[in-house]
Amino acid sequence: MITLVHASDIHFGEPFKPAAAEAFVEAAHRIAPDAVVVSGDFTQRAKVQEFQDAAAFLKRLPPVPTVVTPGNHDVPVYRVFERLLAPHRNYREYITDELDSVTRIAGATIVSLDSTAPWTAIVNGRIRPHQVEFARQAFAAAPDGDIRIVVAHHHFAPAPDYEGDKSMPRAREVLEALTAMGVELILGGHLHRAYIGNSLDVHPGADRSQGVVIVQSGTTTSGRGRAREREKNSFNVIRIGDRALEITHHMLFDETGRFEPFSVHAFPRRNEAWFHEGVIRLPLGPRERTGA
Repeated sequence: MITLVHASDIHFGEPFKPAAAEAFVEAAHRIAPDAVVVSGDFTQRAKVQEFQDAAAFLKRLPPVPTVVTPGNHDVPVYRVFERLLAPHRNYREYITDELDSVTRIAGATIVSLDSTAPWTAIVNGRIRPHQVEFARQAFAAAPDGDIRIVVAHHHFAPAPDYEGDKSMPRAREVLEALTAMGVELILGGHLHRAYIGNSLDVHPGADRSQGVVIVQSGTTTSGRGRAREREKNSFNVIRIGDRALEITHHMLFDETGRFEPFSVHAFPRRNEAWFHEGVIRLPLGPRERTGA
């Protein structure tokens, strides 16, 4: 079984909540994942000090592969010349020099795509044709049997609530391409509240057999939660078995001062198509069973 911790929208700067960050670091170590995914918006205003703080925060997470991607707040909005000439300068210096990347762990190939669009679509982002080709080549080289996962900050599907968010331009075309590549899971952020569903919820597509599971994380460590997660913090734990995906949405509760499981969502793996024996939770790790 593969375990991923998925956080997003850290927002070092004025909205950052140190107590939430401490609770997340504790939870991440307690869960003991195989990899950590942080899907963008490390900073509020893309300032050097904010990136330095974000880099120090990442070093405190479990010593496993960390998959990152920039968010729209990680490029300067009001420093116009910097946004036009060197939009990712600080991100490249303090987080990673790679904007599109491939991470492989046993049983999984994870492709991270930079969905920021500093010159054309600052808020909604964009995935470009050359990035789709980058993903295609990465998955073509993936070992047989690997689950194929894409990480991008901006959302391919709006949350089913009253906020009325618009998806990325040409999101449906990209979803079609990712479906054809055999992608099973998309991880993202940006919405500042969790959404866990399926690409078929928003786009029927040419292949309507299963679609792609879409997992959005809320803001994990800032006070910028929206809709039903207003002023709340959340992250996801994803467990990947041979026959099922299980996503547990965690929220921070004042009563315990810890992130606690709030809802559980299960999907059959692409090679299974349905649950043959009903929905049975994948086994918890020993640390979670004991609460150690």
